[in-house]
Amino acid sequence: MEIKDIQKLLDFIAHSSLDEVNIETGEFKVSVKRNAVTTVVAAAPAPVAVAPVAAAPAPVVATPAPAAAAPAKADESKYLTIKSPMIGTFYRSGGPDKPSFVEVGDEVATGKVVCIVEAMKLFNEIESEVSGRIVKVLVENATPVEYDQPLFLVEPA
Repeated sequence: MEIKDIQKLLDFIAHSSLDEVNIETGEFKVSVKRNAVTTVVAAAPAPVAVAPVAAAPAPVVATPAPAAAAPAKADESKYLTIKSPMIGTFYRSGGPDKPSFVEVGDEVATGKVVCIVEAMKLFNEIESEVSGRIVKVLVENATPVEYDQPLFLVEPA
């Protein structure tokens, strides 16, 4: 099984309602559990490794917010969000010595690269699906992101 096949499998699982998937052939065994702490990948002759997987955060119980916080939330409703299409590590630029793809105030068009998400040593350029002006960057550079996590707020053009 190649890395792109594993990525397709993980994308499928992320988009499905499955909580657990086990695949076993003569060459390998893959077991993936949603909200699990570890994923075990083993070759047929001997176990290879146990790799830690970031567990999904526990549900947060919302408490009533003060009345002053309500108008701020209403202001954000007019903005569009650019979300992460995968689980991985968020990077604002193509390298440590390179400038960020976008900054607050920059205009973006559909198809413009706004960041990179690294997943399994693959660097995936994330393109904007909306046109407008970047209002806020919601994620710190070099931090983990989840599937469908908001990355940027965009004021529509």
